[in-house]
Amino acid sequence: MAEIEIPKLEELEEIREKSFSKRVALITAIFAVLLAVTSLGGNLAMKEMLLSQQQASDQWAFYQSKVMREHLYKTNGQRLEAELLERGSGMKAAAKNKYEAMLKDMRAEEARFGDEKKKIEEEAKHHEEERDKNRRKDPYFDFAEVLLQIAIVLASISILAVSRRTLYFALVSASLGTFLMLNGYLLLFKLPFFH
Repeated sequence: MAEIEIPKLEELEEIREKSFSKRVALITAIFAVLLAVTSLGGNLAMKEMLLSQQQASDQWAFYQSKVMREHLYKTNGQRLEAELLERGSGMKAAAKNKYEAMLKDMRAEEARFGDEKKKIEEEAKHHEEERDKNRRKDPYFDFAEVLLQIAIVLASISILAVSRRTLYFALVSASLGTFLMLNGYLLLFKLPFFH
């Protein structure tokens, strides 16, 4: 009859610990991937927020120049209109026609700048909305990064200590971090203390 070797208890413990360590190492790698995706989302939200702020500022500066030009045409038109009222009856017909044509052009330019100003205002407000949306996303990514980093540390500790309890805390931390990361991308809900 062939002899069967029964493994020693220490050997079985070592095999079980190695199996636990491998599983936790795989879980830790998943946490790291989630952290990278979260970091990408946070960086993108920050860049988009800054870009939208710059674009809104540019549009408002452009808007301001249109307002100034509109006002310039309006005041010059009023001055020209006053001149026509004051000297209109004593003017030669050709000069009066020239003044009236200039006044008509000034009114048209004033209206054009007014219309352009409205379009610029809409675009500036759109950029401000984008900025605000990305500003709302940013804290979710920040807290998600922290929770995922804590999860990675706890998972590493659970490997060293061969502690399932520590692994459970890591899983809870990673779950919360993933939840916040997803909300950072999708803005499904609003947590009041983040805003």
